[in-house]
Amino acid sequence: MTPPITPTTPVSPKEYDIVLAGEKDREDVLNFLRQFFFKDEPLNKFLGLISEQTPRCFDLEAFATKELDNELNLKAVHNGKTIGICLNGLIKRGYLDKGDDGLKITDQKFSKIVRLLDRVAAESDVFSRFPDCDKAMTVKILSVDGAYRGQGIAKELMNKTRELAKELGAGFMTVECTSHFTALALQKLGFELHYALKYADHKENGNTVFQPEPPHEACTVYVQKI
Repeated sequence: MTPPITPTTPVSPKEYDIVLAGEKDREDVLNFLRQFFFKDEPLNKFLGLISEQTPRCFDLEAFATKELDNELNLKAVHNGKTIGICLNGLIKRGYLDKGDDGLKITDQKFSKIVRLLDRVAAESDVFSRFPDCDKAMTVKILSVDGAYRGQGIAKELMNKTRELAKELGAGFMTVECTSHFTALALQKLGFELHYALKYADHKENGNTVFQPEPPHEACTVYVQKI
């Protein structure tokens, strides 16, 4: 989630719908993410992943939408316009042991982010916190149109995600946060901090990989029992 922006287009809860987003919505989802998420996400921004010279990162787009057909992804729609996105996935105990998901990353900048996320997933070991749970809902991207932020849309997307998780028998929800603002939003929703890796402590070949602008200091994992 990118930094909060003062809403300029008030919308009441009754004026938008939370609906499933699937493969048929791929271009709509990608257009939204290109406008409101990809270029402002702290690590993308630090690496210059998206710029005037390189307006698209195809590996990033493929990574973000690789499970778009899983019937777990949501979008908020107001008068036919997408104003929020929540991309989700279902994980099961032992999922990290399955290894490669088949997605080949060739972009050198983006591969740095993937390696960080792989480390965080392994070290956080979210299922160790909930020994009685074998399934969890992971929220991969939560983003709201800047003109509609601060109006509870992210909360409603998360509420609907929680409902889907319950229906599937997931015992908890988990979110990896690269942004400080996402972490704050999750705290307000009652999520608990499970793990944190300071960017200053994540190094490759002895060098710090990420130095995003303050207040983004760590990649965190938040969880909530269902």
